[in-house]
Amino acid sequence: MTQHLYPMMIDLTGRRCLVVGGGTVAERKVASLLAGGGDVVVVSPSLTSGLMDRFRAGEIDCRFRPYRREDGEGCFLVIAATDKEAVNRQVYEDARARGQWINVVDRPDLCNFIVPSAVRRGKLTIAVSTAGASPSLAKEIRRRLESEYGPEYEVFLDLLVEMRKRIQSEVDDTTLRYRLMARLVQEEWIRLCKEDPELARRRMEEWVDRTILEEMAVAADSAAGING
Repeated sequence: MTQHLYPMMIDLTGRRCLVVGGGTVAERKVASLLAGGGDVVVVSPSLTSGLMDRFRAGEIDCRFRPYRREDGEGCFLVIAATDKEAVNRQVYEDARARGQWINVVDRPDLCNFIVPSAVRRGKLTIAVSTAGASPSLAKEIRRRLESEYGPEYEVFLDLLVEMRKRIQSEVDDTTLRYRLMARLVQEEWIRLCKEDPELARRRMEEWVDRTILEEMAVAADSAAGING
């Protein structure tokens, strides 16, 4: 039977997230949870050097012992990333009984959410999921996307945010706002962001200011014609 998943982005800021396991897989999961703003606690008798560094830096909380049922109390989501099937299943059963979001690594049948393979370029996130059917294919697609959507997209999106604020402050007409923003999403701007980000900013600012004046002049002429 086909599994139907609902794609969404979750703000984990201030939300407690439990990771059971202290290996390299757990280390990757912790990194992604921290990137999402999560308040992460790790339960494991031992940790990778990377996780230990995060613990010493105060980035995560750790309980250096085997998993206990009460570890998941009050957590928004739970990830089981140990190499012990019995432990992973117990984590799943406990989280399910509490009605929590639970992901058991490499066991889509023991998950009520799946972490997609993602490309991140600043505010831009492109996520790829095969609903757990083939994580390898998802990673291959992600690698292709990484080459197509380079660091220039982070620069471009930051500029779009600046221009959007500029347009909103100077243009009252919502239709015109939309039209101006749509015209900014052009390949030539992305190319310029890659070649010279500062030049891209200056030219984009000039284009926005000039185009706003032109559009307002057209609107004024049209209004004058109607009134005349």
